[in-house]
Amino acid sequence: MPSGAPVLVVDDDPAILAFVQLALEDAGYEVMVATDGADALQAIRHRRPGLILLDMRMPGMNGWEFADAYRQEPSPRAPILIMSAGRDAKPAQIGAAGWLGKPFDLDQLIGLVGQILDSARH
Repeated sequence: MPSGAPVLVVDDDPAILAFVQLALEDAGYEVMVATDGADALQAIRHRRPGLILLDMRMPGMNGWEFADAYRQEPSPRAPILIMSAGRDAKPAQIGAAGWLGKPFDLDQLIGLVGQILDSARH
């Protein structure tokens, strides 16, 4: 059973946000949600996540802008997993732990979340 800090899901699409939240909660993860980068920065100042699932293309503060601002936050910082349909979002650009292309399969999502959280613990 997963434990520890929550997973923060950042996406402007309410359907994707609800889908990912439900899938992760069903897998035993605690989940926080944010609808853009500014909302996500606010959320992490209240509670530090163990992992951030980040959409890159959002109105307001997008994923690249969030990643720049997040790097300025005090350590420890959670690993970031990019969730994007666009192929222009490269993990190395923002120091992300990985990339998950939309649309994705639930098993792939849960597997990657588990791998990244396990790596972060060791």
